[in-house]
Amino acid sequence: MTMATDTLDPAAGIGPPPGRHAPGAAAGRWSLLEREAPLGYLLVLPMAVVVLGLVGYPLVLTVWFSLTDKSLGSDAVSFVGLANYLGLIDDPVFGRTMWNTFNYTVTAVVAKLVLGLVMALALNEVRRFRRFFRAAFLLPWVVPSSLSVLAWMWMFQADFSVLTYLGRQVGLVDGNIPWLGEAGWAMAAVQTVNIWRGAPFFGIIILAGLATVPKDLVEAAVVDGASAWQRLRYIILPHLAPILVVVTLFSFVQTLGDFQIVWILTNGGPVNSTHLISTLAFRTGIRGADIATGSAISFFVFPALAAIIALQLAVMRRKAK
Repeated sequence: MTMATDTLDPAAGIGPPPGRHAPGAAAGRWSLLEREAPLGYLLVLPMAVVVLGLVGYPLVLTVWFSLTDKSLGSDAVSFVGLANYLGLIDDPVFGRTMWNTFNYTVTAVVAKLVLGLVMALALNEVRRFRRFFRAAFLLPWVVPSSLSVLAWMWMFQADFSVLTYLGRQVGLVDGNIPWLGEAGWAMAAVQTVNIWRGAPFFGIIILAGLATVPKDLVEAAVVDGASAWQRLRYIILPHLAPILVVVTLFSFVQTLGDFQIVWILTNGGPVNSTHLISTLAFRTGIRGADIATGSAISFFVFPALAAIIALQLAVMRRKAK
């Protein structure tokens, strides 16, 4: 007498072939996960939820507050439309802040790009103690910004500035320099700190990109008699273009939203000469308890920033092809 069994024998040709799933709902789910696109969306989903919670919700809340008369400590909220934005257009302090932000961001990013490129090219030629020099140049970016800015504040003291002392020793200045007490000097001071802090980041990223430049092309150019400038212009920079675009985009966004350096050094002074969008929004919305106007200030630059990011991403994709 033969006993019945539910076990199927693949060797006898009974049941699904090896490597295939049995039919049913479970098999359908597994086959769906084996496809690249659904699996990619599934893996991205947790991070998308985190981003929407930490970025999307505050962004939507900021837009809503900017369209109301919300104030800190008050539960009464009324919809006012674009009144807060229209009020900012006629505000001379806001106009000065917009120019300060543009000046601060463009000057600092361009300087960091140039200095970072020079630093990367120099470090790329170093053979002895390479790791030591790379770590040393990265220190300004690694040190907490609040601590480094406090050190710079001491160096910018009008009466005891080490920078003024060095200037006197070499004959560049005669008296004390009001580093943080005069509009022009104050803006130069905060830009200097930002450049000092951000240039090593550019340098390390560009240094990593130099490893992707084909050495045979550089050696062939040397054999053909190309100068260092020609090798940089026609070989190195074209290969570094996608990396330069990405790191410039990242630094642009970071510099545009910079807060700590300006707030610790000058609080936006003297006479609003160093206020950025971030510092003015904080002073208005938190210190001044005007959440509505502070939200409008912080969101005012968002469309321009989004347009610049879209333009740079388009350039990056075109160069990558």
